[in-house]
Amino acid sequence: MIKKEMIAMLLAGGQGSRLGVLTAKVAKPAVSFGGKYRIIDFPLSNCINSGVDTVGVLTQYQPLRLNTHIGIGIPWDLDRNIGGVTVLPPYEKSENSEWYTGTANAIYQNLEYMENFHPEYVLILSGDHIYKMDYEVMLNFHKKNGAACTIAVMPVPMEEAKRFGIMITDENKKIIDFEEKPANPRSNLASMGIYIFNWETLKEALKTKADQPNLDFGKHVIPYCHDMGAPMYAYEFNGYWKDVGTLQSYWEANMELIDIVPEFNLYEEYWKIYTKSEILPPQYIAPDGIIERSIIGEGSEIYGSVYNSVIGCGVIIGSGSVIRDSIIMNNTTVCAGCELNKAIVAENVRIEDRVRLGIGEDVPNGSAPHIYNSGLVTVGENSRIPSDVSVGKNCVISGITDRQDYPDGQLVGGSTLVKAEEDK
Repeated sequence: MIKKEMIAMLLAGGQGSRLGVLTAKVAKPAVSFGGKYRIIDFPLSNCINSGVDTVGVLTQYQPLRLNTHIGIGIPWDLDRNIGGVTVLPPYEKSENSEWYTGTANAIYQNLEYMENFHPEYVLILSGDHIYKMDYEVMLNFHKKNGAACTIAVMPVPMEEAKRFGIMITDENKKIIDFEEKPANPRSNLASMGIYIFNWETLKEALKTKADQPNLDFGKHVIPYCHDMGAPMYAYEFNGYWKDVGTLQSYWEANMELIDIVPEFNLYEEYWKIYTKSEILPPQYIAPDGIIERSIIGEGSEIYGSVYNSVIGCGVIIGSGSVIRDSIIMNNTTVCAGCELNKAIVAENVRIEDRVRLGIGEDVPNGSAPHIYNSGLVTVGENSRIPSDVSVGKNCVISGITDRQDYPDGQLVGGSTLVKAEEDK
């Protein structure tokens, strides 16, 4: 009989709609981050670094690239005969087939998978946060307190607390109450969406609450455990943790990697971040190429100037082009004489000669100001921008565009230019 002390269930099915065109064709956990990584690499690396060798990855929205990236888990040393990494999409059952409707519903639909390992503890993770955390330390805290459920929390500024699920604890960090996005918070301990449950407690809660629509941990499972008097504790985490759910926070988290002394170090020897890497030649910097405070991925060729930017793998920056404060993802080409300011350019984009992105006034985006803001220009994957055009701030471009899409060679600030893909 297989028996694992703790298995992890990694929720990676979310669309991440606040990332706009970046997640139009790919699940949020599969979005590139920090040059050669993808967002899901961080929780997966945390698992293997913490000694958790059995991980179920629950996928749903646009899972193809995520599935391909994870494969059989070789980069994370998760290609095990027993345990390892398993991708768990929703599947058709004999009586009915249903999509995952909430975080806890997704876990409920995979009770059988978890039962296979007879775990004592189940670790629930989200696939879209950037952080390093030793889950073994959290498990030891859980055991020491005799908890049925332990919730990882992070102190946040009091004025921001109303955006989170907030835990109210006693002096021993036992949870006595909690509030979801309270108007007047009584504590600043915000839930990080990381939970350790005793297996029996989790199973009972999921089965009891199974018929709730959009079964959710914060709304249903945790209140149930609390109401049943199960001992619940808050595990305080004080390291770096970033929810990269908006374009602004995604851009900021990338930019923080290139600080002289980065708050979040990707290259620590004792806590490696693993990823699926293609075998690529080293970076090529031309004699006229200039790079300052930037990350440049393998296989990239820099003929122009790159300042304060994160450049992925296989990217070409043409001669005379100047890239500032930007993120350019894998296999994108920026031709000659371009100027990019505060741009997020997705994978496989081609920007022709003498294109200027991110110029002029900071005008709010006309179609989705809650997504496209902060002066960023966002370009979706597989897009093409023709030569000799200029694009204002807070613009979004997606698709194969041509000159007539840019009146007088311009796309004014706050514009949205999204073209449907032509049938191939």
